[in-house]
Amino acid sequence: MNKIYKIYRLLYKTYGPQGWWPFINLQKSYHPLDYSFPRNSDEIFEVCLGSILTQNTTFISVVKSLNNLHVKEALNLNTIESMDIDELKTAIRPSGYHNQKARYILEFIKFYRSLDGAIPTREALLHVVGIGPETADSILLYGYNQCEFKVDAYTQRLLLTLGLIDEKAKYHDIKYLMEDSLKECIKDEKELLITYQEFHALIVNHAKKFYSKKPYGERCFLEEVQSSL
Repeated sequence: MNKIYKIYRLLYKTYGPQGWWPFINLQKSYHPLDYSFPRNSDEIFEVCLGSILTQNTTFISVVKSLNNLHVKEALNLNTIESMDIDELKTAIRPSGYHNQKARYILEFIKFYRSLDGAIPTREALLHVVGIGPETADSILLYGYNQCEFKVDAYTQRLLLTLGLIDEKAKYHDIKYLMEDSLKECIKDEKELLITYQEFHALIVNHAKKFYSKKPYGERCFLEEVQSSL
């Protein structure tokens, strides 16, 4: 068992299953141990929309934007596409960068329609305006149940503090480290997908407690057991 997988097992034991995405209702967004999601095209689109809105902001802010769209019965591509652009910008304003993100959402809708229900490739997603590696991996991992590990700033901070990467590590370096380490221990594809989904969510849960403010990792129990990892 390698260090990355040991971290996953320890986080899972500490926090339990997270059951992220989609934001199926506005009171209880998580569905622990139910891995049937997303169940339809509307839920897939909601994950894609949330992944775009999450760029450079907190999920709390994204919830506000999703709530604004929900009130307008606009958590679907047809309604968003027909909205006045200023109305869309106002609805997603809590997520920040509302001018940019409104454009990104509309560009993504064009791409989404062109798929005609097919699963997009990572390469194709990265050619959509406003879709970078982290957003693409979020869409694929949570929207389409594809084994693409999502890396964020919390992941980078955690691994850097634990000495598992250096400061020069790029997004793809961290992504491949996580994926290769987990594939080494998990051979079943379904289990691997669930692990990718849960691990990212667990890192976020853990990092909110220990890696949101400097000095990062202060009193983090993973550091305490680092020698045994």
